[in-house]
Amino acid sequence: MKPRISVLTLGVDDLERSLKFYRDGIGLPTEGIVGKEFEHGAVAFFDLEGGLRLAIWNRKDLAHDAKVALTGASSTEFTIGHNVSSKEEVDQVMAAVEKAGAVITVPSQDTFWGGYSGYFQDPDGHLWEVVWNPAWKTTE
Repeated sequence: MKPRISVLTLGVDDLERSLKFYRDGIGLPTEGIVGKEFEHGAVAFFDLEGGLRLAIWNRKDLAHDAKVALTGASSTEFTIGHNVSSKEEVDQVMAAVEKAGAVITVPSQDTFWGGYSGYFQDPDGHLWEVVWNPAWKTTE
């Protein structure tokens, strides 16, 4: 297996609500929901940098497709990191996602390791960290 990830899929409880959050609220590009003609197939893809895609899919349909039990959601299983180029950009992104309806769990602040970050949850509780790491360079 090569060290590559091409799609991150988030299981969501309300596909339309999540589409509005990611597309309209925080501005990720998408063609909207596709696959409605298939049972368990409705999904939305968002194009990210570097060829990566973010997908949102109903949790029940994801469980059906993967043949696993539908369990309760947990926001502590993983986080999605969004690295930016400055402390000011952390603040800007955090303000934008809060306006879009995100729940801020940790406001922007200096970190113990020398960076600056904040955490938010999307409408389904998925945990995102917006972070400036002085040791990492972001490509714009």
